[in-house]
Amino acid sequence: MKNHFPLLDPLRFGAALGVALFHQLFWSWAWIWIGHPGFERTVAADVRYPSAAPFTWFGWVGVEIFFVISGFVIANSASRSSPTQFLLGRALRLYPAAWVCATATLLVLLLFGGEPASEFIKPYIHAMLLIPEGVTKQSLDVVYWTLAAETAFYLLVFGAMLTKRITLRHFAFGLTVWSAVFNAGALLVLFCTTPVNLPTVSPANLPYLAILMFRVPCAAFLLNHGCFFALGIWLFISANRQLTAIERVAVAVTCLSGAAEIYFFASFFLTCIPAISDQSAFVPIMVWAVAVGLIAYDANRNRRPAPAALREAPAFLRTLGLITYPLYLTHNVIGAEIIHALINAGLNATAAVWVAMAMLVLICWFICATIEPAIRVAMAKTISYFGLLPESMPASRRTLFSRGLGLPPIPAKATAT
Repeated sequence: MKNHFPLLDPLRFGAALGVALFHQLFWSWAWIWIGHPGFERTVAADVRYPSAAPFTWFGWVGVEIFFVISGFVIANSASRSSPTQFLLGRALRLYPAAWVCATATLLVLLLFGGEPASEFIKPYIHAMLLIPEGVTKQSLDVVYWTLAAETAFYLLVFGAMLTKRITLRHFAFGLTVWSAVFNAGALLVLFCTTPVNLPTVSPANLPYLAILMFRVPCAAFLLNHGCFFALGIWLFISANRQLTAIERVAVAVTCLSGAAEIYFFASFFLTCIPAISDQSAFVPIMVWAVAVGLIAYDANRNRRPAPAALREAPAFLRTLGLITYPLYLTHNVIGAEIIHALINAGLNATAAVWVAMAMLVLICWFICATIEPAIRVAMAKTISYFGLLPESMPASRRTLFSRGLGLPPIPAKATAT
């Protein structure tokens, strides 16, 4: 099968841009009705964009799109790797950008945040280690909560690979059921209870708020979001063969479960934030469904024969995919400070957002083109030096492993001179 699916990168970039516009054009001022801002409040400009609310309030659904793509990509990676190769590959992908972006975020907060440095140090260390937000109770940047879910998913896949008995198919079935039961219960709570003065904590609101706890602080349990990762795995399997009847049922369950999760969170937003009370909870579901349809189309196209020239995506699309991760990690705090600076320099608030997004794309291109590869090379050499790459890995596999990460070939073992 081919190693790259051309629609995934623009989809991933579009999802990241949607999340960025949600944070900067909506959440930057709408959070006051829910009362859970992050450190971005210390660097953000005091502006509101109510006219943009109908078009940006549902941008958070980009995260659910990310998770489906992640399930697809990780299944692809796991199917072509040993457990050790898979885990090292994920570490080499995940940590370099997190280290660079977390450090840049810390510097922005220290320079412009107006808070004591001691407020940022512990969240910074936890961000560098990718410790879940539920452990810290205060993250360096609220967007890092998704990395807890991603990391939990990677570790579960790694554990399944170690058993040599749990296949991707078995794993997808388990994750499908795990998340579907929870999201079905969430819908039952939504339809059978009447929350009062959300998000105020009261006995009537406890079931409702407990479900929301598993969305962000306890995201590593994958109760809300496991269905999205499972759907990605099913779509990957469908890229290689026709699904069986029971597998198609599992796909339908993951789609319904995903729609339920999105509907629940959208309903919470629409209940709590008066500025969007007239909007429909089905809008983010439709956006997500379109994205899933495009992924399914890309997967189905993979089974059809095509000329070799058509099997590789254009380089600029691949670049968009590489930009996505640092863009996601920098758009909130760093983006808020750039917008603040542009407004102080005399730019109008709306133009400031778009200029800031363009600047961030350029900054993130520089990060993914220069800084991340340098860190990966250093990490790979260190891993190889200490003999953490399995000695049994053939030279051809080492070359494939390093090429897949955009690295020079990794030697069998470095020797001290």
